[in-house]
Amino acid sequence: MFGKLFGRDAERPEANPYALPVPRRQKNGTYPLRALGDTRVLALVEAADAGDWEAVKAALVPFDLGRDHAVLGELAELDGLQDWIGRAVDEDKEHRATALLMSGARHISWGWEARTSARAVNVTQEQWRIFHERLEIAEEQLLEAAELRPDWITPWRRLLTSGRGMSLGPAVNETRRDAALRRDPLDLETHIEWVSQLQPRWGGEPGQALTFAREAFAGAPDGHRLGCVVAMAHIEEWVESDSRDHLDTPQVQEELREAARRSILHPAYDRPLGWQEDFNIFAMALALSAESVVAPRVFHELGGAYTSWPWTYMAEPEKAYARFRRRA
Repeated sequence: MFGKLFGRDAERPEANPYALPVPRRQKNGTYPLRALGDTRVLALVEAADAGDWEAVKAALVPFDLGRDHAVLGELAELDGLQDWIGRAVDEDKEHRATALLMSGARHISWGWEARTSARAVNVTQEQWRIFHERLEIAEEQLLEAAELRPDWITPWRRLLTSGRGMSLGPAVNETRRDAALRRDPLDLETHIEWVSQLQPRWGGEPGQALTFAREAFAGAPDGHRLGCVVAMAHIEEWVESDSRDHLDTPQVQEELREAARRSILHPAYDRPLGWQEDFNIFAMALALSAESVVAPRVFHELGGAYTSWPWTYMAEPEKAYARFRRRA
């Protein structure tokens, strides 16, 4: 039905032989995506959770951690990784760059956990102290990882986050952005991070991020996931706005429709590991704009799979996802 609705008999993507089974027990027909929905990523996360460095290295074989933001992200969010990864940094000279990358990424997430998502005026001095202490460790480790592996892009994308948190200023952050984009001019995660950097709450000007996103996607080929940067820029506009209905305009709806059709819904879109986050980004943007043509297709393709990003911008993220999914 959806293939006919969108003017093509689109074949379903080839089944992933490593796909985790969809949980039978679901709440409101939805479920949080676990380990990017992949058995190999789950094995990696479980090895890291157990503090087994040898098992981690074995589980990393199918992945390129220097380029795979999604897999690195799973490790960065793992509570307890910081307790043992330092030993791998010190003792495993052959894999020092990988250990530094993991540790640096984790220290950024760990730092933000200490800071919390509260507005700056509500963050205590002790929270600020811990936040900066952890980000300083991350900076040192990620810069060394980038030096050891100059071909890697993931250290530079993470350094954008730490640089923003430490208020290092436009010159430093622009240099880091350029370093990442030299390695991959169409890297989605770097573009999304820069969209955050350009928000007024981080020193940007109103509308600056959306202009950047539009120009970036205009240069991308059809079927490229960079279309998500347009959807994310609109979500960020909504976050900055005082109006709950900020995106509910025909112009925004049409722009999101076209971006989705030219990216995640295009026949050339090759679903990467963790593709569900791309669809969740569009699902949230389309839902906030009250779009009713493309949104049902996006939610249908997800099959109830929920990713915390970008729904964490809402007070009850998973409930919000379920509510918008029902409406679609």
